[in-house]
Amino acid sequence: MTILTIKTTPYGDQKPGTSGLRKRVTVYQQPNYVENYIQAIFDSLEGFEGQTLVIGGDGRFYNDVAIQKAIRIAAANGFGKVLVGQGGLLSTPAASHVIRHYKAFGGLVLSASHNPGGPEGDFGIKYNISNGGPAPEKITDAVYARTKVIDSYKSIDAGDIDLNTIGTQTVGGMVVEVIDPVADYAALMETLFDFPAIKAMFASGFRMTFDAMSAVTGPYAHKILEEILGAPKGTVINGTPSPSFNDGHPDPNLVYCKDMHDLLMTPEGPDFGAASDGDGDRNLIIGKNRFVTPSDSLALLAANAHLAPGYKAGIAGIARSMPTSAAADRVAEKLGIEMHETPTGWKFFGNLLDAGRVTICGEESAGTGSSHVREKDGLWAVLLWLNIIAVRKQSVDQIVREHWATYGRNYYTRHDYEEVDAAIANKLVDDLRAELPKLAGRNLGDDLQVAYADDFTYHDPVDGSTSAKQGIRIGFTDGSRIVVRLSGTGTVGATLRLYLERYEAADGRHDLETQSALDSLIGVADELTGIKQRTGRQEPSVIT
Repeated sequence: MTILTIKTTPYGDQKPGTSGLRKRVTVYQQPNYVENYIQAIFDSLEGFEGQTLVIGGDGRFYNDVAIQKAIRIAAANGFGKVLVGQGGLLSTPAASHVIRHYKAFGGLVLSASHNPGGPEGDFGIKYNISNGGPAPEKITDAVYARTKVIDSYKSIDAGDIDLNTIGTQTVGGMVVEVIDPVADYAALMETLFDFPAIKAMFASGFRMTFDAMSAVTGPYAHKILEEILGAPKGTVINGTPSPSFNDGHPDPNLVYCKDMHDLLMTPEGPDFGAASDGDGDRNLIIGKNRFVTPSDSLALLAANAHLAPGYKAGIAGIARSMPTSAAADRVAEKLGIEMHETPTGWKFFGNLLDAGRVTICGEESAGTGSSHVREKDGLWAVLLWLNIIAVRKQSVDQIVREHWATYGRNYYTRHDYEEVDAAIANKLVDDLRAELPKLAGRNLGDDLQVAYADDFTYHDPVDGSTSAKQGIRIGFTDGSRIVVRLSGTGTVGATLRLYLERYEAADGRHDLETQSALDSLIGVADELTGIKQRTGRQEPSVIT
């Protein structure tokens, strides 16, 4: 094996966000862009000589090219083995499981999650550590620092490997094993859920539709839902992964899954609808005549997890990202378990999960998961919902209504302003941050009194680390809340996110339309932030 040391020059824009480095494909196609970033990752790690590295992605455009580069760089840097999904495919939760199951040193997940694909779309690379979760900030900060000064990378003089054939090959002195991307994950799901009960439910005529959005979850859903659980063929739609996601937008929300939503609101529609995103870590849950918000879904799954065999002993605790509604907090309080509020980004859940302090985690951005892996897991959430429905023998709508009657309802929405001029977005946040000390005790709108106003700082209870400036929170004495933050998942301009929440007690009204229920709060938020005036946008890009 001839190891090549290739001279390069740094790029100044390789700062990882909340989920790795996401850029346009055209940016990644620049000379040595992929090589610089992967070498910077390896340069920031220690002790991987002879160890196993997992590589896989969501099948988007440029996935195959980047994987071949990554394999050669891994071989040149001294890894002993690479496990790669057949066809280069591994859903993000499956990659997490493979890392954990085979005790790998870590893994490269090649994905831009729910962002569009294709030659003009987005691409991303994320490093996951040995627990299967995204690298913590101390590693991503080190990677970024290295990218700014990198002057060479290592590779070997070798051709591409065959990614389509399961089995073992060699690249230089390194073993490359192409594995079935679905098998290990499917086996894990079978240990968590009551597959016989779900299978019997399908056999009795229960109907569902699952939209894989022409993304990576298709093969997983075909195998588990249709082959193992016996759902009728055709239950899974858009089940063949496409490099461009069939020219669609692989984000499972009510904008891009409107047809499914509309179908579930009709008498002819199936009993249950679900979808997952580009890399398989997000989920959409819709029952007959009932859309379940991600925040409510987290609370409902936590409250009912004991109905699934993998969680029959109960759960240790719940964690949610700060912008996620407080619906799960009420479940934790009733169950007498720990409740943790963290910054956005799944990496913040890893320490809590590893320490056994929480079992179920979730984010309002349609991500829920548990201690079975260290990533959010779209299909896991769907299967837990199916398990709950099979045991309770109730519709989604009945289950949701009973939950609200017990815990109350958190009316909740998120307004996204996408591709806003970054300078405008940053100044808006900076100006609002400067106003925070003046807000406490003020009355806003008709009858809202500010109870607190701060910029969320997280103190990790496990490792003692601190993460500051994680989002602006303005809370009111009646339990209502406004949150403003900039998203770290976009690739062009800035995505400004506004979160609004109002609590209605268990004996209150739970049948209001969400945006109407939050109308006064929406007006207060615009008055405080000036979003419409500053951005020139009269409406959000997406409302969820």
